[in-house]
Amino acid sequence: MEAILADMTVSMSEFKKNPAAVLREAKNRPVAVLNHNRAAFYMVEPQLFEALMEELADQDLHRKVLARLGQKSRAVEVDFADL
Repeated sequence: MEAILADMTVSMSEFKKNPAAVLREAKNRPVAVLNHNRAAFYMVEPQLFEALMEELADQDLHRKVLARLGQKSRAVEVDFADL
């Protein structure tokens, strides 16, 4: 069974009838749009999407930092005064 990662769900046909009404009813919450009782896609407000993208970028940066910390032997010493 596939998890639905939203508190609010709507059928694809209901969504097609009036997407603006679904958006209003959601009140800034994510909505899972279902096709044959499976999540076809999630509708989220732009602010939430931006926050998700920011979090993913932060996680990617964190992975890069950890990988580079493992390569300390290749590091070049720098004096902050020279920057």
